[in-house]
This record gives sequence, C-alpha cells and structure tokens, in this order.
Amino acid sequence: MSAEVLGGGDLLVRGIGELVTNDPARGGRLGMIDGTALVMHDGRVAWTGPEANLPEGLGDLRELDVAGRAVLPGFVDAHTHVVFAGDRSDEFTRRLAGESYEQIMAVGGGIMSTVAATREATANELVGEARRRLTKMLVTGTTTVEVKSGYGLDLATERRLLEVVARLDRDLAVDLVPTFLGAHVVPPEWSDDRAGYVQLVADEMIPSLASSARFCDVFCDDGAFTVDEARLILEAGRRHGLEPRLHADQLAHTGATALAAEVEAASADHLDQATSADLDALAAAGTVAVLLPGVSFTMRLPYPDPVRFSAAGVPVALATDANPGTSYVLTMPFIIALACLNMGMAPDAAVWSATRGGALALNEPDKGWLGPGAVADAVVLDAPSHRHLPYRPDDEVVWKVIKSGRLV
Repeated sequence: MSAEVLGGGDLLVRGIGELVTNDPARGGRLGMIDGTALVMHDGRVAWTGPEANLPEGLGDLRELDVAGRAVLPGFVDAHTHVVFAGDRSDEFTRRLAGESYEQIMAVGGGIMSTVAATREATANELVGEARRRLTKMLVTGTTTVEVKSGYGLDLATERRLLEVVARLDRDLAVDLVPTFLGAHVVPPEWSDDRAGYVQLVADEMIPSLASSARFCDVFCDDGAFTVDEARLILEAGRRHGLEPRLHADQLAHTGATALAAEVEAASADHLDQATSADLDALAAAGTVAVLLPGVSFTMRLPYPDPVRFSAAGVPVALATDANPGTSYVLTMPFIIALACLNMGMAPDAAVWSATRGGALALNEPDKGWLGPGAVADAVVLDAPSHRHLPYRPDDEVVWKVIKSGRLV
C-alpha cells in the first residue's frame, strides 16, 4: 500500500452528487447541498456552490470529476495510540477464552507488554510500523490523526515516541497532532513510589517534552491515575503550554469526567461510566466527548449511549482508539458503522462526529467542514450518499482522498 500526494494544490472537484459541508449556515446537521462543485486553492476551500455558477477566471486548475459521487470532509481521528512496537494477539486469544483484561494486566500483560516492546524498539522500527498504519488510515479517508505517546513511561522513550510522531508528520501527507501521555499507567519500576512517578511526569517529563506536543493527557481510572494525581499532571502541562485532555471514567466512575470539566479540557474520552451530572458539567465547560466504539467492539463491552450526550448538549466526536490491545482498528468508516449499528447513532450524526466533532476535540476549527476558508481535506465515496458508510461497513466505500487540495 502506498499513499503519495499527486499534483498541485489547486483543484476543481466537479460532478458532486451530495456534498456534506458541515456548515451550519447551509441548514441541517450536515449542511448538505446537491449538484455542486468545490474549488480548492493553496490548500484551502476557495468556493462551493452549484456547478452552473462556477466563477470565471479560475485559471489552470486540475479537475476531478466525481460523476455523482458523495463528497464529505476528511475524517479527523481524535484519539489514537498508533505508534507502538509488538502486538498483543496472544492476549486477544486469551480474552476470547475467558481471561479478563485485569487478569492479563496482573501478570505483566496489557499496556506494560507494549511498553516493554516499545522501549526496545529503535526509532526507525517505530517509524516503519507506524507508517504502515497511518498510510492505511489516510487512504481510507482519515486526513488528521491525534497520536499519543504513553508506551515509554520513561523520559528517553517518551521523547523517542514524540520524535517519531514529528518525523512521520513531516514525511506523510496526513496531519499528526501529538499528545503527551506519560501518565498512561505507573510502570512496575515505580510501583512502590507512585508519588515519585507522578512528580517525574510533572517535574521532569513535561518540562522536557512540552515543546514536542500540543496536548497533555492522563489515563484517570481504576488501575491508572487518581483524580488528584491527574489534576496535578494536567496543571503542570498547562503551565508549559499543553492543553488538557483526559481518558475519563472508562472502567469505573472515579470523578475523572468532572475533572475534565473542571480544567476545561479540550476533550474527555471513553466516558462509559459518566453520569448525567458529569455530562451537564462537560456541556457547561465546552468539552467535547470522544466516544470509542472500537473498544466496546473488541472488548465485547456495552457501548456508550450517544443520545445521553446530545440530550445534555455535549458535542460528540468518534475516534478509533487505534492501539495494539483494546481496539486494533484503523479505519474511520468502520467506526462510523459501529456507531450506527451498535450505538444507535443516525448516519448524519455519526458522520458529523467523525469529521467536525473530531476537529473540535482537537481545537482545529478550520478542519472537519467544507466551506470557504476551511482546510481542503475531503473524502470522495464510491457511493451517492454518506449513508453508504454504515450501510457498507468496509473501507472499499472510499474512492478518493484529498489532502490540502491535493489528490492522495
């Protein structure tokens, strides 16, 4: 599989059957318009409208006639752990045989199994493995990917992970958004001194690595970090310019969602155990809820109910949580299908959450929509409507991908 950028940055997309703009000025959730064209210039959307009304003087544009196919914004995957070494297929088989995730963790499996493999991997090995995953993501429509560290849990490896993310961001067409997750779990060498590890993250890792990340995340849950520990780490991150995010209330209700609202986090992710009061707090804080149906699918767990979030006025994003253990899922079309088929989301809600919702979760206001001034990231489906995404739950529904106005 390869993914290279073809041609220049000026592109006319014509023959569009259904255009999903996500522009509220167009009406409806998706701001859909039919029989349209898109003009892209210098990596931005320059014009949208009926093809018959194309402005004059556009100059020498490359043209893509999509012959009645649907076009929508590029997918924004707002929660991944896509840079790692090793695999955990053996653990997957053990879970199928009846072992719990907690039992596997207790004997050195789970996250720490990936940490051990990642610590031993070279930067070139990590780049090679992640490149293949990210290429798969790009050619199936994902044009922006948030990527967490968190499989190092020591300063040297956390630095190496963030350097790998920066290198891949330079080399690949897909945009990568780096997140520091040194507070993923407490590594075994610090098991007798939790407070010491928290201080290491806050006082040494964050000052050293803040320039390499945009966000600071903490896994705040049973078996990971407490609310007080997470607050201390997120406050340290903010002092060094990192916006807070939070793995919140996935396994148990710990108060992590309330903490996300308290610190006005960009997003609170998972939220399987969040209460109605928690959702009201998120709405008041303007925090986006990132839901991860791939985890429920892989772990055979109940799915979060998106209706609760929309009823509370909380914006919802969908993401893959691509990781080697609990959601080895790379493609957003499959996540959209899961959200519709197993979470009860309507197709228009799922598509919005996989595009505009993800962009809002990453504080990327110029992405996830298609209107003048937006980043020219788009997906062309081999179908007349966005409804084919959950109807055909595979990545073959994606026909073409456009990144910053250039065909991939």
